[in-house]
Amino acid sequence: MADAILYGVAQKIIETLGSSTLKQIGSIWGVKDDLEKMKNTVSTIQAVLVDAEEQRFKNHQVKDWLMKLRDAVFDADDLLSEVSTHVLRQNVMGGDKMAKKVRIFFSSSNQLVFSLNMACKIKAMRERLNDISNDRDQFQLKLVGCPLETRVVTRGRDQTHSFVPDEEVIGREKDKQAIIDLLLDFDGEDNVSFISIVGIGGLGKTTLAQYVFNDKKVQTNFELKIWVCVSDVFDIKTIVEMIIGSTTSKKPENLDMDPLQNELRRTINQKKYLLVLDDVWNEDNENWYNLKRLLMGGAKGSKVVITTRTNMVAEITSTISPYFLKGLSRDQSWSLLKKMAFKKGQETINSNLEAIGMDIVEKCQGVPLAIRTIGKVLFFKKTEVEWSYIKNTKLTDVTQLKDGIMPVLKLSYNYLPSHLKCCFAYCSLFPKDYLIDKLTLIQLWIS
Repeated sequence: MADAILYGVAQKIIETLGSSTLKQIGSIWGVKDDLEKMKNTVSTIQAVLVDAEEQRFKNHQVKDWLMKLRDAVFDADDLLSEVSTHVLRQNVMGGDKMAKKVRIFFSSSNQLVFSLNMACKIKAMRERLNDISNDRDQFQLKLVGCPLETRVVTRGRDQTHSFVPDEEVIGREKDKQAIIDLLLDFDGEDNVSFISIVGIGGLGKTTLAQYVFNDKKVQTNFELKIWVCVSDVFDIKTIVEMIIGSTTSKKPENLDMDPLQNELRRTINQKKYLLVLDDVWNEDNENWYNLKRLLMGGAKGSKVVITTRTNMVAEITSTISPYFLKGLSRDQSWSLLKKMAFKKGQETINSNLEAIGMDIVEKCQGVPLAIRTIGKVLFFKKTEVEWSYIKNTKLTDVTQLKDGIMPVLKLSYNYLPSHLKCCFAYCSLFPKDYLIDKLTLIQLWIS
Protein backbone atom coordinates (compact mmCIF):
# COMPACT_ATOMS: atom_id res chain seq x y z
CA MET A 1 0.00 0.00 0.00
CA ALA A 2 2.84 2.37 0.90
CA ASP A 3 4.36 2.19 -2.58
CA ALA A 4 1.28 3.59 -4.32
CA ILE A 5 0.78 6.38 -1.76
CA LEU A 6 4.40 7.50 -1.97
CA TYR A 7 4.26 7.29 -5.76
CA GLY A 8 1.10 9.39 -5.81
CA VAL A 9 2.53 12.10 -3.54
CA ALA A 10 5.71 12.20 -5.62
CA GLN A 11 3.59 12.63 -8.74
CA LYS A 12 1.72 15.51 -7.08
CA ILE A 13 5.04 17.20 -6.22
CA ILE A 14 6.26 16.85 -9.80
CA GLU A 15 3.05 18.38 -11.14
CA THR A 16 3.17 21.24 -8.62
CA LEU A 17 6.81 22.01 -9.40
CA GLY A 18 5.98 22.10 -13.10
CA SER A 19 3.12 24.57 -12.67
CA SER A 20 3.39 28.11 -13.99
CA THR A 21 2.72 29.49 -10.51
CA LEU A 22 5.75 27.77 -8.97
CA LYS A 23 7.94 28.74 -11.91
CA GLN A 24 6.91 32.36 -11.51
CA ILE A 25 7.46 32.43 -7.76
CA GLY A 26 10.80 30.64 -8.27
CA SER A 27 11.98 33.47 -10.51
CA ILE A 28 10.85 36.12 -8.03
CA TRP A 29 12.50 34.43 -5.03
CA GLY A 30 15.63 33.41 -6.90
CA VAL A 31 15.07 29.67 -6.46
CA LYS A 32 14.02 28.77 -10.00
CA ASP A 33 17.02 26.44 -10.45
CA ASP A 34 16.42 24.81 -7.06
CA LEU A 35 12.79 24.08 -7.91
CA GLU A 36 13.77 22.62 -11.30
CA LYS A 37 16.47 20.45 -9.70
CA MET A 38 14.01 19.32 -7.04
CA LYS A 39 11.56 18.30 -9.77
CA ASN A 40 14.25 16.29 -11.59
CA THR A 41 15.35 14.64 -8.34
CA VAL A 42 11.81 13.61 -7.39
CA SER A 43 11.26 12.28 -10.94
CA THR A 44 14.42 10.17 -10.64
CA ILE A 45 13.38 8.83 -7.24
CA GLN A 46 9.87 8.08 -8.51
CA ALA A 47 11.32 6.00 -11.33
CA VAL A 48 12.94 3.54 -8.90
CA LEU A 49 10.11 3.35 -6.36
CA VAL A 50 8.68 0.16 -7.86
CA ASP A 51 11.95 -1.72 -7.53
CA ALA A 52 12.57 -0.27 -4.06
CA GLU A 53 9.16 -1.40 -2.86
CA GLU A 54 9.82 -4.94 -4.06
CA GLN A 55 13.21 -5.03 -2.31
CA ARG A 56 12.13 -3.54 1.01
CA PHE A 57 10.89 -6.87 2.39
CA LYS A 58 14.28 -8.48 1.73
CA ASN A 59 16.64 -5.57 2.40
CA HIS A 60 16.46 -3.60 5.66
CA GLN A 61 18.61 -0.82 4.20
CA VAL A 62 16.11 -0.30 1.40
CA LYS A 63 13.29 -0.26 3.95
CA ASP A 64 15.13 2.41 5.94
CA TRP A 65 15.78 4.38 2.73
CA LEU A 66 12.09 4.31 1.88
CA MET A 67 11.19 5.54 5.37
CA LYS A 68 13.56 8.50 5.01
CA LEU A 69 12.24 9.14 1.52
CA ARG A 70 8.64 9.07 2.71
CA ASP A 71 9.34 11.64 5.42
CA ALA A 72 11.19 13.89 2.98
CA VAL A 73 8.53 13.63 0.27
CA PHE A 74 5.74 14.45 2.73
CA ASP A 75 7.74 17.40 4.06
CA ALA A 76 8.34 18.60 0.50
CA ASP A 77 4.64 18.32 -0.22
CA ASP A 78 3.85 20.38 2.90
CA LEU A 79 6.43 22.99 1.90
CA LEU A 80 5.00 23.38 -1.59
CA SER A 81 1.49 23.57 -0.15
CA GLU A 82 2.67 26.40 2.08
CA VAL A 83 4.07 28.23 -0.94
CA SER A 84 0.90 27.69 -2.97
CA THR A 85 -1.27 28.87 -0.06
CA HIS A 86 0.84 32.01 0.28
CA VAL A 87 0.43 32.80 -3.42
CA LEU A 88 -3.32 32.20 -3.24
CA ARG A 89 -3.62 34.43 -0.18
CA GLN A 90 -1.71 37.18 -1.96
CA ASN A 91 -4.06 36.99 -4.95
CA VAL A 92 -7.10 37.21 -2.70
CA MET A 93 -5.67 40.13 -0.73
CA GLY A 94 -4.71 41.97 -3.88
CA GLY A 95 -8.31 41.92 -5.12
CA ASP A 96 -9.94 42.92 -1.82
CA LYS A 97 -10.05 46.69 -1.20
CA MET A 98 -11.37 46.10 2.34
CA ALA A 99 -8.30 44.15 3.42
CA LYS A 100 -5.92 47.07 4.03
CA LYS A 101 -5.08 46.02 7.55
CA VAL A 102 -4.28 42.51 6.43
CA ARG A 103 -2.17 43.79 3.55
CA ILE A 104 -0.05 45.70 6.06
CA PHE A 105 1.08 42.35 7.37
CA PHE A 106 2.11 41.42 3.85
CA SER A 107 4.11 44.62 3.44
CA SER A 108 7.26 44.68 1.35
CA SER A 109 9.44 44.15 4.44
CA ASN A 110 7.40 41.17 5.58
CA GLN A 111 7.37 39.81 2.05
CA LEU A 112 11.15 40.03 1.89
CA VAL A 113 11.56 38.17 5.17
CA PHE A 114 9.07 35.50 4.08
CA SER A 115 10.62 35.05 0.65
CA LEU A 116 14.13 34.72 2.10
CA ASN A 117 12.89 32.23 4.66
CA MET A 118 11.07 30.15 2.05
CA ALA A 119 14.03 30.29 -0.34
CA CYS A 120 16.24 28.82 2.40
CA LYS A 121 13.69 26.08 3.08
CA ILE A 122 13.44 25.21 -0.62
CA LYS A 123 17.23 25.01 -0.99
CA ALA A 124 17.49 22.83 2.12
CA MET A 125 14.70 20.54 0.87
CA ARG A 126 16.34 20.25 -2.53
CA GLU A 127 19.63 19.20 -0.88
CA ARG A 128 17.82 16.74 1.40
CA LEU A 129 16.08 15.06 -1.52
CA ASN A 130 19.28 15.07 -3.53
CA ASP A 131 21.15 13.25 -0.73
CA ILE A 132 18.40 10.64 -0.53
CA SER A 133 18.46 10.22 -4.30
CA ASN A 134 22.23 9.70 -4.24
CA ASP A 135 21.88 7.06 -1.52
CA ARG A 136 19.78 4.89 -3.84
CA ASP A 137 22.87 3.97 -5.90
CA GLN A 138 24.16 1.67 -3.16
CA PHE A 139 21.05 -0.51 -3.48
CA GLN A 140 21.34 -0.84 -7.28
CA LEU A 141 17.68 0.04 -7.69
CA LYS A 142 16.40 -0.43 -11.21
CA LEU A 143 14.66 2.23 -13.24
CA VAL A 144 11.14 1.22 -14.14
CA GLY A 145 9.84 2.76 -17.33
CA CYS A 146 6.15 2.50 -16.53
CA PRO A 147 3.93 4.14 -13.92
CA LEU A 148 3.07 2.22 -10.78
CA GLU A 149 -0.55 2.31 -11.85
CA THR A 150 0.36 0.10 -14.82
CA ARG A 151 2.63 -2.18 -12.88
CA VAL A 152 0.11 -3.26 -10.30
CA VAL A 153 -2.31 -4.67 -12.84
CA THR A 154 0.14 -7.28 -14.03
CA ARG A 155 -0.06 -9.90 -11.36
CA GLY A 156 1.06 -13.47 -11.04
CA ARG A 157 -2.28 -15.12 -10.35
CA ASP A 158 -2.26 -18.83 -11.03
CA GLN A 159 -4.11 -19.93 -14.16
CA THR A 160 -7.56 -21.23 -13.31
CA HIS A 161 -9.03 -24.36 -14.89
CA SER A 162 -12.47 -25.80 -15.49
CA PHE A 163 -12.64 -28.59 -12.89
CA VAL A 164 -13.88 -28.52 -9.32
CA PRO A 165 -15.15 -31.54 -7.32
CA ASP A 166 -18.80 -31.10 -6.38
CA GLU A 167 -18.08 -31.91 -2.74
CA GLU A 168 -15.82 -28.87 -2.47
CA VAL A 169 -18.64 -26.46 -3.32
CA ILE A 170 -20.84 -25.36 -0.43
CA GLY A 171 -23.92 -23.17 -0.57
CA ARG A 172 -24.00 -22.46 -4.31
CA GLU A 173 -26.79 -24.78 -5.49
CA LYS A 174 -29.30 -21.96 -6.14
CA ASP A 175 -26.66 -19.86 -7.88
CA LYS A 176 -25.68 -22.85 -9.99
CA GLN A 177 -29.26 -23.48 -11.08
CA ALA A 178 -29.78 -19.80 -11.91
CA ILE A 179 -26.74 -19.77 -14.21
CA ILE A 180 -27.74 -23.09 -15.82
CA ASP A 181 -31.21 -21.68 -16.56
CA LEU A 182 -29.53 -18.77 -18.35
CA LEU A 183 -27.29 -21.12 -20.31
CA LEU A 184 -30.14 -23.31 -21.50
CA ASP A 185 -32.32 -20.35 -22.50
CA PHE A 186 -32.70 -20.00 -26.30
CA ASP A 187 -34.63 -16.72 -26.37
CA GLY A 188 -31.69 -14.51 -27.29
CA GLU A 189 -31.78 -12.67 -30.62
CA ASP A 190 -28.15 -13.50 -31.47
CA ASN A 191 -26.71 -16.97 -31.86
CA VAL A 192 -24.19 -16.20 -29.10
CA SER A 193 -25.25 -14.70 -25.75
CA PHE A 194 -22.94 -13.24 -23.11
CA ILE A 195 -23.50 -13.66 -19.37
CA SER A 196 -21.46 -11.98 -16.64
CA ILE A 197 -21.02 -13.27 -13.09
CA VAL A 198 -20.06 -10.27 -10.96
CA GLY A 199 -18.73 -10.18 -7.40
CA ILE A 200 -15.89 -9.03 -5.17
CA GLY A 201 -12.60 -10.90 -4.94
CA GLY A 202 -12.76 -14.22 -3.10
CA LEU A 203 -16.54 -14.55 -3.38
CA GLY A 204 -16.32 -17.71 -5.48
CA LYS A 205 -17.09 -16.57 -9.03
CA THR A 206 -14.56 -18.96 -10.53
CA THR A 207 -15.79 -21.83 -8.34
CA LEU A 208 -19.39 -21.19 -9.42
CA ALA A 209 -18.35 -21.11 -13.08
CA GLN A 210 -16.50 -24.42 -12.59
CA TYR A 211 -19.51 -25.89 -10.80
CA VAL A 212 -21.76 -24.97 -13.71
CA PHE A 213 -19.22 -25.96 -16.36
CA ASN A 214 -19.08 -29.54 -15.03
CA ASP A 215 -22.81 -30.04 -14.62
CA LYS A 216 -24.13 -33.00 -16.66
CA LYS A 217 -26.92 -30.99 -18.31
CA VAL A 218 -24.42 -28.37 -19.40
CA GLN A 219 -21.95 -30.95 -20.61
CA THR A 220 -24.52 -32.65 -22.83
CA ASN A 221 -26.06 -29.41 -24.10
CA PHE A 222 -22.94 -27.94 -25.71
CA GLU A 223 -20.85 -29.44 -28.49
CA LEU A 224 -17.76 -27.44 -27.54
CA LYS A 225 -16.83 -26.52 -23.97
CA ILE A 226 -13.95 -24.05 -23.60
CA TRP A 227 -12.29 -22.54 -20.51
CA VAL A 228 -9.93 -19.56 -20.71
CA CYS A 229 -8.35 -17.71 -17.77
CA VAL A 230 -7.99 -14.14 -19.02
CA SER A 231 -6.75 -12.29 -15.91
CA ASP A 232 -5.39 -8.71 -16.24
CA VAL A 233 -3.79 -8.62 -19.67
CA PHE A 234 -6.62 -8.62 -22.19
CA ASP A 235 -4.57 -9.60 -25.21
CA ILE A 236 -6.87 -10.78 -28.01
CA LYS A 237 -4.21 -12.87 -29.74
CA THR A 238 -3.40 -14.71 -26.52
CA ILE A 239 -7.08 -15.30 -25.78
CA VAL A 240 -7.66 -16.66 -29.30
CA GLU A 241 -4.65 -18.97 -28.92
CA MET A 242 -6.01 -20.28 -25.61
CA ILE A 243 -9.48 -20.87 -27.09
CA ILE A 244 -8.01 -22.85 -29.98
CA GLY A 245 -5.70 -24.71 -27.61
CA SER A 246 -8.62 -25.64 -25.37
CA THR A 247 -10.54 -27.20 -28.26
CA THR A 248 -7.62 -28.95 -29.96
CA SER A 249 -5.46 -29.72 -26.89
CA LYS A 250 -2.59 -28.14 -28.77
CA LYS A 251 -1.71 -24.48 -28.51
CA PRO A 252 -0.96 -22.89 -31.91
CA GLU A 253 2.57 -21.58 -32.18
CA ASN A 254 4.18 -18.82 -34.23
CA LEU A 255 0.98 -17.82 -36.00
CA ASP A 256 0.08 -14.25 -36.83
CA MET A 257 -3.32 -12.86 -35.93
CA ASP A 258 -4.92 -13.44 -39.32
CA PRO A 259 -4.38 -17.22 -39.52
CA LEU A 260 -5.32 -17.42 -35.83
CA GLN A 261 -8.69 -15.74 -36.35
CA ASN A 262 -9.35 -18.00 -39.35
CA GLU A 263 -8.61 -21.04 -37.21
CA LEU A 264 -10.84 -19.78 -34.42
CA ARG A 265 -13.79 -19.13 -36.72
CA ARG A 266 -13.38 -22.59 -38.28
CA THR A 267 -13.28 -24.13 -34.80
CA ILE A 268 -16.57 -22.62 -33.60
CA ASN A 269 -18.36 -22.31 -36.94
CA GLN A 270 -21.99 -23.48 -36.59
CA LYS A 271 -21.16 -25.32 -33.39
CA LYS A 272 -23.04 -24.78 -30.18
CA TYR A 273 -20.33 -23.85 -27.73
CA LEU A 274 -19.88 -22.75 -24.13
CA LEU A 275 -16.93 -20.47 -23.48
CA VAL A 276 -15.92 -19.35 -19.99
CA LEU A 277 -13.71 -16.25 -19.85
CA ASP A 278 -12.55 -16.28 -16.24
CA ASP A 279 -11.30 -13.23 -14.34
CA VAL A 280 -11.85 -10.47 -16.89
CA TRP A 281 -10.71 -6.92 -16.06
CA ASN A 282 -10.75 -5.24 -19.47
CA GLU A 283 -12.90 -2.09 -19.50
CA ASP A 284 -11.94 -1.04 -23.03
CA ASN A 285 -15.05 -1.34 -25.15
CA GLU A 286 -13.08 -1.44 -28.40
CA ASN A 287 -10.92 -4.37 -27.24
CA TRP A 288 -14.01 -6.30 -26.23
CA TYR A 289 -15.77 -5.52 -29.51
CA ASN A 290 -12.79 -6.84 -31.48
CA LEU A 291 -12.89 -10.14 -29.58
CA LYS A 292 -16.67 -10.40 -29.68
CA ARG A 293 -16.68 -10.19 -33.49
CA LEU A 294 -14.58 -13.35 -33.62
CA LEU A 295 -16.92 -15.25 -31.31
CA MET A 296 -20.20 -14.68 -33.13
CA GLY A 297 -19.97 -17.63 -35.53
CA GLY A 298 -21.34 -20.27 -33.18
CA ALA A 299 -24.67 -22.04 -33.55
CA LYS A 300 -27.78 -20.63 -31.86
CA GLY A 301 -27.72 -21.19 -28.14
CA SER A 302 -23.97 -20.68 -27.80
CA LYS A 303 -23.03 -18.94 -24.56
CA VAL A 304 -20.04 -16.99 -23.24
CA VAL A 305 -19.78 -16.74 -19.45
CA ILE A 306 -17.59 -13.96 -18.05
CA THR A 307 -16.47 -13.76 -14.42
CA THR A 308 -15.43 -10.29 -13.28
CA ARG A 309 -15.12 -8.04 -10.25
CA THR A 310 -16.24 -4.86 -11.93
CA ASN A 311 -19.68 -3.67 -12.99
CA MET A 312 -18.12 -1.83 -15.92
CA VAL A 313 -16.91 -5.10 -17.46
CA ALA A 314 -20.39 -6.56 -17.06
CA GLU A 315 -21.98 -3.55 -18.74
CA ILE A 316 -19.57 -3.79 -21.67
CA THR A 317 -19.79 -7.55 -22.18
CA SER A 318 -23.23 -8.78 -21.11
CA THR A 319 -26.10 -9.04 -23.56
CA ILE A 320 -28.43 -9.98 -20.68
CA SER A 321 -28.61 -8.76 -17.09
CA PRO A 322 -25.45 -9.65 -15.14
CA TYR A 323 -25.67 -12.17 -12.31
CA PHE A 324 -24.49 -10.53 -9.09
CA LEU A 325 -23.07 -13.16 -6.76
CA LYS A 326 -23.67 -12.69 -3.05
CA GLY A 327 -21.85 -14.03 0.00
CA LEU A 328 -22.67 -17.27 1.77
CA SER A 329 -25.31 -17.34 4.50
CA ARG A 330 -24.26 -17.69 8.14
CA ASP A 331 -25.05 -21.43 8.19
CA GLN A 332 -23.30 -22.02 4.87
CA SER A 333 -20.27 -20.11 6.11
CA TRP A 334 -20.12 -22.22 9.25
CA SER A 335 -20.41 -25.42 7.20
CA LEU A 336 -17.47 -24.32 5.07
CA LEU A 337 -15.40 -23.31 8.10
CA LYS A 338 -16.06 -26.69 9.76
CA LYS A 339 -14.99 -28.44 6.58
CA MET A 340 -11.69 -26.55 6.55
CA ALA A 341 -10.96 -26.39 10.28
CA PHE A 342 -11.75 -29.95 11.40
CA LYS A 343 -10.69 -33.39 10.26
CA LYS A 344 -12.96 -35.22 7.85
CA GLY A 345 -15.60 -37.22 9.68
CA GLN A 346 -15.20 -35.38 12.98
CA GLU A 347 -18.71 -35.22 14.37
CA THR A 348 -18.25 -33.92 17.91
CA ILE A 349 -17.24 -30.27 18.06
CA ASN A 350 -16.58 -28.38 21.27
CA SER A 351 -19.51 -26.01 21.82
CA ASN A 352 -17.19 -23.20 22.88
CA LEU A 353 -15.15 -23.62 19.69
CA GLU A 354 -18.37 -23.54 17.70
CA ALA A 355 -19.40 -20.25 19.36
CA ILE A 356 -16.01 -18.74 18.56
CA GLY A 357 -16.20 -20.14 15.03
CA MET A 358 -19.59 -18.50 14.47
CA ASP A 359 -18.08 -15.18 15.49
CA ILE A 360 -15.24 -15.78 13.03
CA VAL A 361 -17.57 -16.46 10.10
CA GLU A 362 -19.38 -13.23 10.92
CA LYS A 363 -16.09 -11.40 10.41
CA CYS A 364 -15.59 -13.17 7.07
CA GLN A 365 -18.91 -11.72 5.84
CA GLY A 366 -19.77 -14.69 3.68
CA VAL A 367 -16.62 -14.53 1.54
CA PRO A 368 -15.62 -18.16 0.83
CA LEU A 369 -11.94 -17.39 0.22
CA ALA A 370 -11.69 -15.66 3.60
CA ILE A 371 -13.42 -18.58 5.30
CA ARG A 372 -11.26 -21.18 3.57
CA THR A 373 -8.04 -19.34 4.30
CA ILE A 374 -8.73 -18.76 7.97
CA GLY A 375 -10.11 -22.30 8.25
CA LYS A 376 -6.75 -23.67 7.14
CA VAL A 377 -5.13 -21.70 9.95
CA LEU A 378 -7.64 -22.97 12.51
CA PHE A 379 -7.03 -26.57 11.46
CA PHE A 380 -3.77 -26.49 13.40
CA LYS A 381 -5.29 -24.69 16.40
CA LYS A 382 -7.01 -26.96 18.90
CA THR A 383 -7.70 -24.82 21.96
CA GLU A 384 -10.26 -22.15 22.73
CA VAL A 385 -7.47 -19.72 23.55
CA GLU A 386 -5.93 -20.19 20.09
CA TRP A 387 -9.27 -19.81 18.35
CA SER A 388 -10.06 -16.69 20.37
CA TYR A 389 -6.70 -15.23 19.45
CA ILE A 390 -7.42 -15.78 15.75
CA LYS A 391 -10.89 -14.27 16.16
CA ASN A 392 -9.57 -11.15 17.86
CA THR A 393 -6.66 -10.62 15.47
CA LYS A 394 -7.03 -8.74 12.22
CA LEU A 395 -6.62 -10.96 9.19
CA THR A 396 -3.56 -8.94 8.15
CA ASP A 397 -1.88 -9.85 11.44
CA VAL A 398 -2.15 -13.58 10.84
CA THR A 399 1.04 -14.68 9.09
CA GLN A 400 -0.55 -17.71 7.48
CA LEU A 401 -3.04 -15.51 5.63
CA LYS A 402 -0.44 -13.55 3.68
CA ASP A 403 -0.27 -16.10 0.87
CA GLY A 404 -4.01 -16.60 0.85
CA ILE A 405 -6.69 -13.96 0.94
CA MET A 406 -4.67 -10.76 1.29
CA PRO A 407 -2.96 -10.78 -2.15
CA VAL A 408 -6.27 -11.67 -3.75
CA LEU A 409 -8.33 -9.01 -2.02
CA LYS A 410 -5.51 -6.47 -2.34
CA LEU A 411 -5.91 -6.61 -6.10
CA SER A 412 -9.09 -4.54 -5.94
CA TYR A 413 -7.09 -1.94 -4.04
CA ASN A 414 -4.30 -2.12 -6.61
CA TYR A 415 -6.69 -1.03 -9.34
CA LEU A 416 -7.52 2.24 -7.60
CA PRO A 417 -5.78 5.38 -8.90
CA SER A 418 -3.10 6.82 -6.61
CA HIS A 419 -5.26 9.56 -5.09
CA LEU A 420 -7.95 7.05 -4.13
CA LYS A 421 -5.33 4.71 -2.67
CA CYS A 422 -4.24 7.56 -0.41
CA CYS A 423 -7.85 8.15 0.65
CA PHE A 424 -8.42 4.43 1.23
CA ALA A 425 -5.25 4.17 3.31
CA TYR A 426 -6.42 7.20 5.31
CA CYS A 427 -9.31 5.08 6.56
CA SER A 428 -6.80 2.92 8.45
CA LEU A 429 -6.52 5.77 10.98
CA PHE A 430 -9.96 4.84 12.31
CA PRO A 431 -10.13 2.15 15.01
CA LYS A 432 -11.12 -1.41 14.15
CA ASP A 433 -14.91 -1.87 13.80
CA TYR A 434 -15.43 1.90 13.95
CA LEU A 435 -18.54 3.12 12.14
CA ILE A 436 -17.22 5.75 9.73
CA ASP A 437 -19.60 8.57 8.90
CA LYS A 438 -19.38 9.25 5.17
CA LEU A 439 -19.66 13.04 5.34
CA THR A 440 -17.14 13.25 8.17
CA LEU A 441 -14.67 11.18 6.18
CA ILE A 442 -15.18 13.38 3.12
CA GLN A 443 -14.61 16.56 5.14
CA LEU A 444 -11.51 15.16 6.82
CA TRP A 445 -10.09 14.01 3.52
CA ILE A 446 -10.78 17.36 1.86
CA SER A 447 -9.02 19.14 4.72
